[in-house]
Amino acid sequence: MALREKKNLIDKVADTIRKYNLIETGDNLVLGVSGGPDSISMLDILLKIKQNKQIKFDFVVGHVNHMIREEALQDELYVKSYCEKNKIQFYVKRIDVLKIANTNKISTEEAGRNVRYEFFEEIQKQVNANKIAIAHNKNDKIETIIMNELRGCGIAGLKGIEPKRDKYIRPLIECERKEIEEYCMENQLQPRIDKTNFENVYTRNKIRNIVIPYIEKEFNPNIIKTMDRLSELVTEQEEYIQKQVKDIYQKMLIKENEKQMIILDLKIFNQQEKVIKSNIILYTITRLCNSAKGIEKIHVEDIIKLCNNNIGNKFLMPNKHIKVFIKNNKVTFSKED
Repeated sequence: MALREKKNLIDKVADTIRKYNLIETGDNLVLGVSGGPDSISMLDILLKIKQNKQIKFDFVVGHVNHMIREEALQDELYVKSYCEKNKIQFYVKRIDVLKIANTNKISTEEAGRNVRYEFFEEIQKQVNANKIAIAHNKNDKIETIIMNELRGCGIAGLKGIEPKRDKYIRPLIECERKEIEEYCMENQLQPRIDKTNFENVYTRNKIRNIVIPYIEKEFNPNIIKTMDRLSELVTEQEEYIQKQVKDIYQKMLIKENEKQMIILDLKIFNQQEKVIKSNIILYTITRLCNSAKGIEKIHVEDIIKLCNNNIGNKFLMPNKHIKVFIKNNKVTFSKED
């Protein structure tokens, strides 16, 4: 039997794009490019896919200089030089992320992420783009899954990073880090290396540099592929559950008032299995507030208990934005300003 020829990374990324409909004809993208191996590979590969006219689309590049590392300016100039050489529109923002982190009492990781996404969305509006491409790869996905489980996330946490979420797309999500590094060498890209990635201070770095290599050495050398298959199975099951949740939600929906209030039939709600009830609660809160961030397991269980007891004039506030109360055999989710 002949061995299957290994696909080059450009074809692999093109397959991922088609598989998940990440980029379609006429799309205009903002590419988030730090200058590291992942993002510069994404830029180089998407440029070649565009030049080969495999898909007709346009893109611009956004780069954030966090002003933390001494090499930050060289990173910026490296990305700028690539864009100038290839006649790509380049946008840059220099911002003191450390100062923002200290002011807002958050980690530099979170502050940097917030700044990057805000800037990419600013560019998106400015150039009228419809999608933002981020260079997460398969290893990032597995690291995220492990982090989620360490934090006690449920089954949904096993999905990891999705190929597409709203306007954000991840063309490299099926590529392993070692493939990306090989691509950089083969194409002489000479990416910028962030030395802080090797400092085992942050949780992700510890998982990347200590936990995964230990598992590969002592238990399973293919742990990245193994966990990726697990993620695919979980994603399939989660999609099925969410389809059921949407159908049942429509059956119990009494009133939905312009992102201010949602009223559900209490009797139909109480007839459901606990897993459906939990997902209905999260789905309802997400519809009302665009996110269920901060709603934890204990909040969901308290709401289920409130509904089971069916006592009027009782209410819960899982956070300062949501009020849940029971009245006349109805459960009402109210958005509090």
